[in-house]
Amino acid sequence: MSAKQRKNLIRIIITFAAAGCLIIVRRQFAVNPVILFALYAAVYLLIGYDILIKAFKGIIHFQPFDECLLMSVATIGAFALAVFQKSGDYGEAVAVMLFYQTGEWFQSYAVGRSRKSITSLMDICPDYANIENEEGRLEQVDPEDVEPGTVITVKPGERIPIDGVVVSGSGTVDTSALTGESVPRSIGEGDEALSGTVNLTGVLKIRTVKEFGESTASKIIELIEDASSRKSKPENFITRFARIYTPAVVLLALALAVIPPLIVMITTGGSEWSKWIYRALTFLVISCPCALVISIPLSFFAGLGGASRAGILIKGSNYLEILSRTKTVVFDKTGTLTKGVFDVSAIHPEKFDEEKLLHLAAHVERYSDHPISASLKRAYPSESDDCRVENVREVPGMGITADVTLVDENKTFSVAAGNSKLMESVGAKWHDCRLEGTVIHIAADGEYAGHIVISDIIKPQSAAAIRSLREAGIEPVMLTGDSGAVAKSVAQELGIENYRSGLLPQDKVAETDRLIAAKKNPKDALAFAGDGINDAPVLARADTGIAMGALGSDAAIEAADIVLMDDNPQKISKAVSIAKRCMRIVRENIWFSISVKVICLILGSLGLAGMRAAVFADVGVMVLAVLNAMRCMAVKEESQQ
Repeated sequence: MSAKQRKNLIRIIITFAAAGCLIIVRRQFAVNPVILFALYAAVYLLIGYDILIKAFKGIIHFQPFDECLLMSVATIGAFALAVFQKSGDYGEAVAVMLFYQTGEWFQSYAVGRSRKSITSLMDICPDYANIENEEGRLEQVDPEDVEPGTVITVKPGERIPIDGVVVSGSGTVDTSALTGESVPRSIGEGDEALSGTVNLTGVLKIRTVKEFGESTASKIIELIEDASSRKSKPENFITRFARIYTPAVVLLALALAVIPPLIVMITTGGSEWSKWIYRALTFLVISCPCALVISIPLSFFAGLGGASRAGILIKGSNYLEILSRTKTVVFDKTGTLTKGVFDVSAIHPEKFDEEKLLHLAAHVERYSDHPISASLKRAYPSESDDCRVENVREVPGMGITADVTLVDENKTFSVAAGNSKLMESVGAKWHDCRLEGTVIHIAADGEYAGHIVISDIIKPQSAAAIRSLREAGIEPVMLTGDSGAVAKSVAQELGIENYRSGLLPQDKVAETDRLIAAKKNPKDALAFAGDGINDAPVLARADTGIAMGALGSDAAIEAADIVLMDDNPQKISKAVSIAKRCMRIVRENIWFSISVKVICLILGSLGLAGMRAAVFADVGVMVLAVLNAMRCMAVKEESQQ
């Protein structure tokens, strides 16, 4: 609770106690009317001085029509009526303002809770970076003064201030501020270190690769700050509604105060001015559109906050509204449904066992920088043993040959690792593999030794993500630049019926256009999920662009409307679920608020609801709407399958 909220709560409690004492005093003792008026006025000013000041400022700035003016006119009018009628019942004006301020406090508390989830992300940028001086001591400097290429030191418990690469040290980092996932990640020499993550163990020395303002944490904060400026259709409707509604109800209240008593005076000669002025003032109190004006933006704000805590950054409430109407999610394959990193997926030996076949292949590929070589070396991390590799020769378009001496066997093999053409050139009788992927054939001393399959591995959460979307009534579609055989294999494993392969970026845009044109309902939305780098054109073309696995990717943050800060495709269905829940709550608040408001306005106009009942109904509706809006903050945990 903020200091301002505590101050207002104390003011409400004091006013409540003082008003109660005045009621008791008025009933038990005969108090001078002037003194009674002064006491009630003092209590009224205690609880309502800020509302009166805001109303006055609105008038002098030619922006008078808001709830502060309505409350001020209604309560001051109630005071005037009590003086005019000589009833001395000033408690009604105090009660109206007290109820209103109580509702405002609940609203402020709810907004504070919602804002806290978002502002917690604003703390992901440290105020300093540690740099060694000439004496070898660490100095704290402003991160904005650190140039790219500078080596900074991050101690355990400190947050990494700038993106970089670890040059020495190892440990674990907490990435929850960026990804929403609480599981720490290991980090070591050569690994990427992202700003905003917390170093949990070990001292890390990191060479910065970006300026502070271009780092991941700074980009995320910029995205969060911009999100609030993008309003959804319901929010824009409420803004326009309030501008028209407020002056309209002021005019209606004025008409209610003047026209009926005039008619009565003309037709019967009687005077009912006080009765109809009171009804007009009651009408003004009831007409305050607090529940709508406060709860609708708060619902979206809470939805954005709940998504942020789950590692889903949505660039504006307008995208929440669009996402809730999603009926089709188009996936890029590589880096979205698959890991985007080629690994050894199968070893089929014919001359040696699996380990020895992989051992020979890794040694032959030891000095190559090709991605396939990297995959083999990752699969056999002990390739830097005492075995000798000599006469390495790269055959363009075919593979690599080398003489490999295995120390433990004291035996040398002439090894060839590559494609079928290389096998034919060395006279090895090779055969194809039934599995999809890149096949590396290996021959030893001219004899076929087997083959190793390297493929892009499907993410473990992808199948569950596709199932979740289908259960939500959303059709998954896959577009990929990969071959038809690979695309078919991935689609079958994940249960995707609609897919296209061999597509260039412009082809993906054309396919997306075709899917959009084929929509049965124009209100249905299409989302595209890609890596945010190669798929920028189609990310921009879709109704909603979702950047998958965008941790640290500037291009993804710029291109997409929604950024998932890790590689988990299941968060797409979670984002859709959050959006649908948020929109359902928004609609509930709109219909509930308007329905109760109309009923109370009719009752107030007919004199069937007094001012206290009216303000209680108004504040009650606002509090219920705000509490309902706060449900958007809740984000259910989904099982990781």
